[in-house]
Amino acid sequence: MDERADLLKLDNQLCFAVVTAARNVVALYRPVLEPLGLTHPQYLVMLALWESAPRSLAGLADELAMEPATLSPLVKRLEAQGRVVRARRADDERVLEIGLTAEGLALREEALAVPKRILELTGMDATEVAALRDALVRFAGPRR
Repeated sequence: MDERADLLKLDNQLCFAVVTAARNVVALYRPVLEPLGLTHPQYLVMLALWESAPRSLAGLADELAMEPATLSPLVKRLEAQGRVVRARRADDERVLEIGLTAEGLALREEALAVPKRILELTGMDATEVAALRDALVRFAGPRR
């Protein structure tokens, strides 16, 4: 077969592998996060808040590489669940700050089991998962 024809094979495309892997990763997390009452995007929000809270909606959106308009409904659902609070910053009411409630902080303890369970479900060892993550991080670029 002509080598040039292989260039356009679906299985040879980085974009196809990344999109398929992303879909599979989200599917892997779904049953693990369900008992916590979190979707995958909500889990990402909580991870960022467990690292640093309170923080502005705009800053959180930037770190998660989301548009604020996409993040806002996620935060509202987390607020309705009693896990986060939204409040205008006292010194600048244009800034909406997102903080954790006691329930949101407590959820972190339950979430500590998630990485181990995901590692088990991948069928990969910790070294393989770390190498894959590191390669993807190099490709994705630094966190904002």
